[in-house]
Formats: sequence, C-alpha cells, structure tokens
Amino acid sequence: MARALLSRPGLLICDEPTSALDVSIQAQVLNLLKDLQTRFGLTTLFISHDLAVVRQMSNDIAVLKDGKLVETGPSEAFYDGPEAAYSRDLLAQTPAIRFDRPST
Repeated sequence: MARALLSRPGLLICDEPTSALDVSIQAQVLNLLKDLQTRFGLTTLFISHDLAVVRQMSNDIAVLKDGKLVETGPSEAFYDGPEAAYSRDLLAQTPAIRFDRPST
C-alpha cells in the first residue's frame, strides 16, 4: 500500500484488501484506509463481497451482477432499501452485525 501511495494518487483501487485477514488485522487495515482518505483527500474504489466492510468504507455503492451494473446510489439508501432484486438478495444473505452493550 505504501508503494502505491508514494506518487500521491487521487484514486486508490482496493480489490478485496481484507478478505484473507483475521478480524483484528482487518480492522487495522480499514482504519488505515479511512485515515488515508481523510489525510490525503484520497478517493478509494473499494471492491468487496463483504457487505459489512463495504458499509463501513463507502459513501456510495455500485452493485454488479455478471459484470453488469444493477444498482448505484448512496450507501445508506442502499442499506435502508435496495431497489434491485439482486441487491435485496445480497443483503438478505449477509449475516446481521450485532453490537452487544455491556450490562450495567
């Protein structure tokens, strides 16, 4: 990643950058990418099948099926109510992320 950033690009393409990492390392990589986006005004094209990670990293989403674009739009609109049937199927197959709150 450092080598890719040496020339100060405006766009960084990340194709499944966290797919083979354990959760703690994955979080570190995602935090680093977010920091780089903010610090350098970097635009990131983040390609992933992990919709939980996509949600954390994206402002806008494009969904492809068989190489064809089936839906685009703001991230929160996508997660609140995707328009395309394929997108709804993808979300239905994504495990829910739950954050347990400690008991008081």
